[in-house]
Amino acid sequence: MNTMPSVSALYERVARVMPKAEWLSHEADVAAILELKKKRNAVILAHNYQTPEIFHGVADIVGDSLALARKAAEVDADVIVLAGVHFMAETAKLLNPTKTVLIPDMGAGCSLADSITPEDVALLRQAHPGVPIITYVNTSAAVKAASDICCTSGNAKKVVESLGVPRVIMIPDEYLARNVARETDVEIIAWHGHCEVHELFTAQDIRDLRDAHPGVVVLAHPECPPEVVAEADFAGSTAVMSDYVGINKPARVVLLTECSMSDNVAVDHPEVDFVRPCNLCPHMKRITLANIRKALEENLHEVTVDAELVAPARLAVERMLAI
Repeated sequence: MNTMPSVSALYERVARVMPKAEWLSHEADVAAILELKKKRNAVILAHNYQTPEIFHGVADIVGDSLALARKAAEVDADVIVLAGVHFMAETAKLLNPTKTVLIPDMGAGCSLADSITPEDVALLRQAHPGVPIITYVNTSAAVKAASDICCTSGNAKKVVESLGVPRVIMIPDEYLARNVARETDVEIIAWHGHCEVHELFTAQDIRDLRDAHPGVVVLAHPECPPEVVAEADFAGSTAVMSDYVGINKPARVVLLTECSMSDNVAVDHPEVDFVRPCNLCPHMKRITLANIRKALEENLHEVTVDAELVAPARLAVERMLAI
């Protein structure tokens, strides 16, 4: 693990997005977590939707679900704390079966993961025999185990086209499937799951933003409805959106995704004006410094995967990572 700077020095990273008084309320937990990581040989993996004091204060590895899945397979640690939602912790466990994987709050779920079951996947196979099933990583290990290959929002099109077939089933995000279908000749059969954050954005929201902020560049997540993606200037995963800002450096930008994403990207781009009409993910916000600290202190809450699911679920993830 990298040596972390002092707690007071860490504030300089987030000073533009967090008042000093707020940071002071976090310092005791940050200091305790840094010590606990050394003591337990632990790393913290934090998704882009975590708040700045987690993302910039205590995390060792940050990124979107694809980046976290990749890095989870490479970490040299005894303990992995997943500052994200439950399916991400399951994925980390699948790729690190001998390591202890903790999630600070077992209630940190996902509307997409909750929208489909292994039984649903079995029915899809009956209805469409021989059609491969691509499962978004925002699913349970049981659903991954019932599928052929996984994908993320960042690599979905590549996964679809890698299979070399005329038709695929993509579950569970309907909007991601429809957005990918616009970019490929492969026929995509979609499920009806939606992200409760991204489905709230509308094309009218974008038109209103353009009226209120002339010249604003609008970046949309592909979990947004297709009409939103069509109205935006650019669409991509959280990692791709962050890269877009860094490469293109728009004078003013809006990221149509979860609230904390803009704060975390803004830290590295003081020259960019971020407009923030965001939606909060209630599941991501269940993760706090306090429960990260408690997870490390008390070994809470260990994530396990049923033995019979490990091999097929891991295979689906590894097939994705191999592309």
